[in-house]
Amino acid sequence: MLKDEFRPILLPRRGEALAWLSAFLMVVGWLILRLRELHVPSYVPFVTVFLFLAAMSISLGNWMDRSTMIRLGPEGIRFDNGLRHVYLLWEQIQQVELIASNWGDKVRVYGEVGHFDFRSLGEVKMSGEVKGRMGFEQGEQIFQRIIQMAGLQEIEHSGNHHYYARK
Repeated sequence: MLKDEFRPILLPRRGEALAWLSAFLMVVGWLILRLRELHVPSYVPFVTVFLFLAAMSISLGNWMDRSTMIRLGPEGIRFDNGLRHVYLLWEQIQQVELIASNWGDKVRVYGEVGHFDFRSLGEVKMSGEVKGRMGFEQGEQIFQRIIQMAGLQEIEHSGNHHYYARK
């Protein structure tokens, strides 16, 4: 039997730290040039802002991953990720879309009062070697349970897209 609460595999935070370090180093370099009254190349402010926005985006993504939870219950499903909070009774689920992907299938759940999506287990491979894992380790089982409990059937299949709804 499948447990009732699921959390995604968390990615390492090295990329986030590197993004913040890069942004910080750009600010330090910019300040040194300004304090020494040297010419600041025109691209420095743009690169600095870009690196800060990238670092903030990575931090937000990591925070959302660490806050993400799917809970399956007898009456319905709850999804929380820190920003999106959705609770759907099984009979409120109108459609589920499955998009097959090499990095884990993306599952979109649409209901009367909200929607959410999640990714099943995906592995990032380079030269045949697994370099990272992401998504929900039991994503396929979560997807199957949603389809079963909501009483949905596949109504359309187009390439790597599968659509499930009530007939």
